[in-house]
Amino acid sequence: MKKIIQFKLKILAKLILKKYQPKIIGISGSVGKTSSKEAIYAVLKNHYKVRRSLKNYNNEIGLPLSIIGEETQGHSILGWIAVFLHAFNLILFKDKNYPEILILEMGIDSPGDMDYLNSIVKLDIAILTLIGLVHVAQFNSHEDLIKEKGKLFNNLKKDAWAIFNLDDDKQENILKNISGKKISYGFNENAQMEAKNIKFFYNENNNYKKRGISFQLKYEDRDVDVFLPDILSSNMIYSALVGASVAVALNLSLEDIAKDLFYFQTPPGRLKIIKGIKNTLIIDDTYNSEPHSSLSALYVLSNFFIEEQAQRFAVLGDMLELGSYSVESHKNLGQKVFELGIDKLICVGERSLDIKKGAIDAGMSFDDIYHFDNSDEAKSFLQDRIKTGDLILVKGSQGMRMEKIVKEIMADPLRASELLVRQGEGWQ
Repeated sequence: MKKIIQFKLKILAKLILKKYQPKIIGISGSVGKTSSKEAIYAVLKNHYKVRRSLKNYNNEIGLPLSIIGEETQGHSILGWIAVFLHAFNLILFKDKNYPEILILEMGIDSPGDMDYLNSIVKLDIAILTLIGLVHVAQFNSHEDLIKEKGKLFNNLKKDAWAIFNLDDDKQENILKNISGKKISYGFNENAQMEAKNIKFFYNENNNYKKRGISFQLKYEDRDVDVFLPDILSSNMIYSALVGASVAVALNLSLEDIAKDLFYFQTPPGRLKIIKGIKNTLIIDDTYNSEPHSSLSALYVLSNFFIEEQAQRFAVLGDMLELGSYSVESHKNLGQKVFELGIDKLICVGERSLDIKKGAIDAGMSFDDIYHFDNSDEAKSFLQDRIKTGDLILVKGSQGMRMEKIVKEIMADPLRASELLVRQGEGWQ
C-alpha cells in the first residue's frame, strides 16, 4: 500500500511541477533544516507567493505531499483518494494561487534516499546546512553519509544557486565538483554572507528590552544590523544566514532582509522558552538531538541569566542513530555538562548512561546526577525536584519523547498542542 501511494504521489507531484514551474528551494543537512526553512519563509513571504514543507515532511512521501499541498492520511483510503483528487484538480485546472516558490526540506535516513528525492524535483536553489552524525548508523561511514547529502548539489537547474556553510569543513570535498553560482555563509570572515559582532541577550532581567541575538549581516562590501527576538542559539544565526543568502539570490535588498528576519521564529521544540510550574523556565529543545546541537543547547543553558539561589538542570535523553560514534559522543556531552557548571544532570535512556559516565569522569558529583529508563519515569521526579527560579533544558532524540517531560512541568499544559512538538493524534 505504501509503495503504491509513494509511486502515485511522485508522478502527480512531477506533473504539478511541470505545469506550474515554481522556483524550488531544496534544503538538506543534519542540523537546522527546519529552522532554515522558516528563516527562508520569513524573508520571502512578503515578496512572493511561497509554500514551505508542511511539518517535517522531507521524505519520499512528505516531499510530494508538500508539492501537492496536502497532509499524510495514514491508513485512511478515503483520505488518500481525496489527496489524489486534489492533485488531479491542480493538474487539470489552473490554480492561480499555486505558489511561485516552494521551500522543501530533503531529508535522508539511508543510502539512496537523496537519489529518490532528486528524481522528483530539480532545484533552483540548493542549500546544505551543517552536517553532523545523526543517521550515520545507516551508512558504512560518516564519509558515505556526507556524500549522500552532497548529492543535493547534483540536481541543479541551469543558472541555479548552491548555498553552503563555510564553517563546516565536511562540505569542502562536496563543493569541489560544483560549478555555477555559489553563496557561502558563516561566521568565517571569508564567507560571502557573514554574521559578525554577535551579541546575546538571554533574559529581560539583564536590563535589555528584549531576549534574543543581534549581529551585523555582511554581504560582500555592505552590512546591516539584524535583531532576532527570542532566538537563543548561534545555530539559529546560521538559519538566518541561509534565509539572507536565498533572499540575495532572489535580488532582495539587505534592508528588506533585516526587516523580515525580525519576524523569524523557530518552530516548537527548537530552543523555545516556556514558562514552567513553580515559576521556573524551560528551554524546550525536544524536537531531536545530535552532538552539535546538544552542545549548543548546553551553552545556552549555562549562559542564560538566573537568580543566585536558582539552579540549572540539564535533562538529556539518548542521541539515537549515531552508530560507532555513540559512546564517545554521549561521554563528551556529559563532560561538557560538568565543564559548563550545570547544577543537575538528569539522563534518560540506555545510551544516556554514557552521558552520566562522561560527567562523573570529568568530576561531577554522583549526588547531582540521576538516571531514568524513559521520559515517563523522569517527568514525575523532575516535577518534585525543581524549585522557584530554576532553569531546565530538556533535549533528546525524537524516539525518546522528551516533550512528555516538558508537558509535565509546563505552567499551562492546556497549550501543549500549540507549544510542543509531537502533539498530534498519531503521536499521542
